[in-house]
Amino acid sequence: MLALFYIFIGVAVGVSFWQITRILDFRGVIANDKDNSKQGKYALYFLIFLYAMMIYCLIAMNVLMLPEAASIEGEHDDRLFDITFWLIGIVQFIMQFLIFYFTFKYRGNKSKKAKFYADSHKLELIWTVTPAIVLVVLIGYGLWQWNNVMDLSDEDAVVIEVYSQQFRWEARYAGEDNMLGRGNVNYIDLNNLNTMGVDMSDVNAQDDKQVTELYLPKGKKIHFKFRSQDVLHSAYMPHFRAQMNCVPGMVTEFGFTPKYTTQEMREQPEVMAKTRGINKIRNAKGEELYEFDYILLCNKICGASHYSMQMKITVVEQEEYDEWIALQPALAAVIKN
Repeated sequence: MLALFYIFIGVAVGVSFWQITRILDFRGVIANDKDNSKQGKYALYFLIFLYAMMIYCLIAMNVLMLPEAASIEGEHDDRLFDITFWLIGIVQFIMQFLIFYFTFKYRGNKSKKAKFYADSHKLELIWTVTPAIVLVVLIGYGLWQWNNVMDLSDEDAVVIEVYSQQFRWEARYAGEDNMLGRGNVNYIDLNNLNTMGVDMSDVNAQDDKQVTELYLPKGKKIHFKFRSQDVLHSAYMPHFRAQMNCVPGMVTEFGFTPKYTTQEMREQPEVMAKTRGINKIRNAKGEELYEFDYILLCNKICGASHYSMQMKITVVEQEEYDEWIALQPALAAVIKN
C-alpha cells in the first residue's frame, strides 16, 4: 500500500515536470479550438481519476485510522472529527466537480464570447456568512469539549501524577487521602529511590504509590497531573483521545473516563481486524506477534530516544483495579527519608 502511494507520488512529480517543460516550449503559441477541446476532455478524465483515488483512499486507508474512542469524553472528539471530515469532504467533492466540469463546459471556442459578470452581493453574502456560521458552531463545540476534558471537579476521581523525563515515564497514584504529596526536581535522590522528586516531609506523600505501568478502572473518572523533569514532553494517549504537554516547572492536567477494558477493546471487530493485519506482516518477518494494549506515548520530539518513550496502560474492572492498587507499596515504605 505504502509502495503504491510512493509510486503514485513519483509519477505525479514526473508528469508535472514534463508538463512544465512542454509549457515552456509553447511560449508565443496560441491554442486553437481543437487544443481547447482536448484539454477540456483531459479535465474530465482527471476528475474521474481524482474521484476514484478519493474513494479508494477512503476505503483502503481506513485501516490506518484509530478504533473507536476508549473514553467517554473521547466520543465527542470523534464526533467533532466526523462532522469536520464530512463537511470538508462534501464541499471538496462538489468544488472539484465544478472546477473540472466548468473547465470542460466553458473551454475556449472562437464562436463563443465570454459573458462579463461583475459581481453578486447575494453570492458574496452566502459564501461569507455560511462558512462563518459553520466555523462558529465547530469552534463552539470544540471549546465545550475542551471544558469537558478539563472539568476536574469530581472528588471521587482517581488522582494520578504522570512524570516525564528523557526517555521514560513514571506514575504516582494518590493514596487513601486521594491527595498527591508535593513534587519538585530538587527532591530527586536516586540513592534513596526518590526518582520522581517527591517531598517526603509532606504528609500527603506518605501513602502515595509509585508505579511504572498504569492501571485504570473502567467507568471511573481519572484525574491526571503531569510534570516534566527536563524538557518539553507531551503525554499522548491516542485511544482515549487525550493529549497534554508536560512542561518543566509547572503542573498540567486533564481528565477522562475509560469506557472499555483492555480485554473488551481487544475483542472489538475493528481492533481484531487491525491486529490480524499487523500479525500477518510480523509473522512473515518472523517477529513476535502483536497483542493490542492501550499505550502512553510522548508526542514531542524530545531527543534521540524519543521513539522508545512509552508506558503500557491497562484498563480493568473496578474490582480488579482495587486488588491491583492494594498490592502496590506506599512511598513511605520504599523511599528513605
